[in-house]
Amino acid sequence: MEVNCETIKHLADLSDFVLDDTETEALTGDLQNIINYISQLDELDTENIEPTYQVFEMKNVWRGDEIRLQDTKRDGLLALTKEEKDNQVKVPKVL
Repeated sequence: MEVNCETIKHLADLSDFVLDDTETEALTGDLQNIINYISQLDELDTENIEPTYQVFEMKNVWRGDEIRLQDTKRDGLLALTKEEKDNQVKVPKVL
């Protein structure tokens, strides 16, 4: 990929940056050097290399889903509410 002053000016315009000519030329060189450095990866032979998704030996720390039996019954909980209707807790409208 070739980076020129027009590319930098376009990127600066998209980013709402104001750059003078000196800054544009400096960024052109810097960005071209970065792209050249990264493009070295294209030379690597990765034909028989498996993709690496996780480099650390990590385990799932989530607990398993378990249904725990409760000592409290529905009637006992409904008795604690101010108002209930149709076996459910009745609350005021919230809009």
